Amino acid sequence: MTRASSSTSSLEIPEKWDDYELLDSGDGMKRERWGNQILIRPEITASWRRSNLSEWEQWNGWFKSNSNNHHGCWKWKNSPPNPWILHYKNFQFAIRPTSSKQVGLFPEQAVNWDWCREKIDAARRPIKLLNLFGYTGAASIVAAAAGASVCHVDASKAMVSWCAKNTEISNSHSYQKQLSIRFIVDDCHTFIARELRRENRYDAIILDPPCFGRALKNEIWKLEDQLLSLLETCKNLLSHQPLFLMMTSYSARMPHVKELLKNIFGEGQYSTISEVYLGLQGSCDKKIIPCGVTGRWETKNNKLLT
Repeated sequence: MTRASSSTSSLEIPEKWDDYELLDSGDGMKRERWGNQILIRPEITASWRRSNLSEWEQWNGWFKSNSNNHHGCWKWKNSPPNPWILHYKNFQFAIRPTSSKQVGLFPEQAVNWDWCREKIDAARRPIKLLNLFGYTGAASIVAAAAGASVCHVDASKAMVSWCAKNTEISNSHSYQKQLSIRFIVDDCHTFIARELRRENRYDAIILDPPCFGRALKNEIWKLEDQLLSLLETCKNLLSHQPLFLMMTSYSARMPHVKELLKNIFGEGQYSTISEVYLGLQGSCDKKIIPCGVTGRWETKNNKLLT
């Protein structure tokens, strides 16, 4: 397949949500509004000093990390809503607090959801999309709402069930079409190797691989050890008329995504590679929290590649 690369980099901050707002940050923490709940969570990149200190007394949930800073517990002044539904544009997602400080949604990813939807809309043809490490499924739902037939894969049964619940919520609203999403609980590397043997191809691939984790058989996953192999397999899984591959990383140890995609896809005249740095800006202190980087490889004008 002849690939192309004209490369660009940019910082993208999502438009203000009605139901989410980064208020301020500092001293390794961030204060956010999720619906009508104000939460304080650890944020290692917020290395500056906090301002508006009196405002930090306003919160309902505070996450306290344990010694390894990966898990901990929540302290609540009042119990959070149950169910807790968050709105983004015409989408609704169920969120809930977890022991890893997350609530099931990464609001900085909204810029990727919107980009993905625009590309699928503009293709004006049926799109078969694979979402690897799909988490709770926001990207899968947005892509399916744009008309794509989506295969959502995650090694965590709990995350796939969460995605199915979010899909059920979306399907319950008459203003949205019934979403076409296939749910798969499997190790992503194992799944795509099997899809390749079956010659099952996809027009678009989204992946958000973790820095570290364990597969279904308790095998250890390390991003730096397996990423190249993962991307090579994803490249081979693309159809003869691919639309895009989009990968996000939150690892500080990972090389520049743009250069990585150039190494995988090569250069030519029929595609472009862009690198987007994700961020959130505090509405009170105006500080910008860096939130990872996304690499986007896309073809031009639905070009048929051979």
